[in-house]
Amino acid sequence: MGKLEKYLLVFLIVVAGISRLWHISEYMTFLGDEGRDISVVRDIIQGRKYTLIGPGTSIGNMYLGPWYYYLMIPAVGLTNFSPVGPALMTAGFGIATVVLLWWISRVWIGRYPSWLISFLYALSPTIITYSRSSWNPNIMPFFALLSVYSTWAVYRYQKYKYLLVLAFSLAMVLNSHYLGILLFVPIGIYLWFSKKNILFKQYFVSSLLLLILMLSPLLIFDFRHGWQNFQSFKKFVTIRQETVNIKPYKAIPNLWPLYTQINSSLILAKQNIYSPYLSILILISLIYYLRKSKLLIIWIITGLFGLGLYKQHIYDHYFGFLFPAIFLSLGLAFKLIGKKLSWLLFLFLLFININHHPLLSEPNNQMWRTRQISEFITRQSQNQPFNLALLSDHNYDASYRYYLKNDYYTLHDKITDQLFVICENSKCDVINNPLWEIAGFGWAKIDFTWDFPWGVKLFRLVHNPTGKS
Repeated sequence: MGKLEKYLLVFLIVVAGISRLWHISEYMTFLGDEGRDISVVRDIIQGRKYTLIGPGTSIGNMYLGPWYYYLMIPAVGLTNFSPVGPALMTAGFGIATVVLLWWISRVWIGRYPSWLISFLYALSPTIITYSRSSWNPNIMPFFALLSVYSTWAVYRYQKYKYLLVLAFSLAMVLNSHYLGILLFVPIGIYLWFSKKNILFKQYFVSSLLLLILMLSPLLIFDFRHGWQNFQSFKKFVTIRQETVNIKPYKAIPNLWPLYTQINSSLILAKQNIYSPYLSILILISLIYYLRKSKLLIIWIITGLFGLGLYKQHIYDHYFGFLFPAIFLSLGLAFKLIGKKLSWLLFLFLLFININHHPLLSEPNNQMWRTRQISEFITRQSQNQPFNLALLSDHNYDASYRYYLKNDYYTLHDKITDQLFVICENSKCDVINNPLWEIAGFGWAKIDFTWDFPWGVKLFRLVHNPTGKS
């Protein structure tokens, strides 16, 4: 690299860093999942409870491995148990992904396309949103890219030490989200055609042992609990026909809509009107550079087929393992159309992404609001035991419980004399609500009601033996 490129790399890191770190405590997500995760890690650090499993999945009775929790331990400990710590960690992985994408695309595609796609990746609103909050799928793009690059290094240059890097990064992908299993297809194909000498076999055995070692906590848990995860996964694939198709050809009608959706979300800040045209350009580029981009093509096609078999709504974080692949394919498009047209397209895409940059929106202040309500409940409880319930369509109470327990206040799961109900819905039907925390409290009446300026209501319920409101 020349001096100019070094300065440009520093500028790229600064752009990525500001986009992810600026007022991160105000913009980060802090809901039930985040509260649950940091509560688990706090218990590990304080020696209360250790875990062999990670977060539960949204479908089936399945759990991920615990390595995301293990990664959070330094971040939580060094920030004195602040939820900002894990968010900073995730942002760090997001910035590292930008640099890794630049470095790999510089080798695979060329210098000027690598700069263009790296700046667009650094400024993509969807990617920024998922890069500044602590959540297990959010670190998957970094490890997915590292896994594929390690595979290529083994295949292309016979750098067999990268098999160990592959094992580690692939284990982290699987601990981030089970859709990372789809990476086994491109990785398996290229390892199969790699030069298999004695050195390859030695490192392959070592990397396989490393992979098993990293997956062993979940395997031990599964063994101790009747292979719960395995049985749930088997049921998900073979029985739950309302969720996933097991016939690959069923994915074909979904491939193009999925491809345009992903390109729109990642590259075009969800401006869907331009997505078909950009998708056609990228597709032509992949075909034109077929010989040089076979690994990339297998990576993308496998991902699209896997997602195409899923019958439910596809959320952005589902295709986190494809984030880098989409931008690498965009780099091929830049290379195909030449420098002048590339700069015009780059400036157009840059304008769209900057115009929808997340920092232009008002911060959600979720962490601050959660703490404010938790501290208010504590004051109103007068340090007496209380129960807690949350009425919300898109959240659960783990984030509130984290602050209540973290401040050593009395939050009892047994029935007490008072129940605080946090209502995040537009309609708050508190009395006789079927939610088990409220129903289990018994006959009750509203003692006090408080309104918070961001649209949340808080109710204090006490027992009402007569059952009359």
